Amino acid sequence: MIQLTPAAEADLPEIAALSNWAYRGTGAVASWTVESYLEGERTTAEALRADLAANPEAQILVWRDESGELQGHCWLEAGPDGAWYLGLLSVRPDRQDRKLGRTLLAAAEDHARARGGRRMQMTVINVRDTLIAWYQRRGYGLTGETRPFPYGDERFGRPLRDDLCFVVLERGL
Repeated sequence: MIQLTPAAEADLPEIAALSNWAYRGTGAVASWTVESYLEGERTTAEALRADLAANPEAQILVWRDESGELQGHCWLEAGPDGAWYLGLLSVRPDRQDRKLGRTLLAAAEDHARARGGRRMQMTVINVRDTLIAWYQRRGYGLTGETRPFPYGDERFGRPLRDDLCFVVLERGL
């Protein structure tokens, strides 16, 4: 099992860099999860700082190897009735063939479960069929709920399509 620790202020630039690498393909090795229908950065240290300040129930958890190198991270936020929100799940694209994503996902679920979590929810952009299928193979189901994409808010990138929204996935813990 891996050790997840709460991110410190000093971790935010590194978390933003890994997020941009994983979501936008800004590193040497592209990820299969690259969002090619958005341009610009996925996030910045400043945006992460602001999001954490605006969501006191949330934290970013980091996973580092024995040498201290960041392997992955995720956003976890406790919600009502034992529902937890999982977001920004990212692992190093140059190591994705080592099952890091599923390992990080399981650790995030264990973290929430140990703190009273009964369900995990997430949102995924509707056109990410491969990613949605990946989560479904790990027990997440589409709830039928959708949420609007934040057009006009470039903190998440500039959309290149006008048909984006978020689908909600959920799994019992």
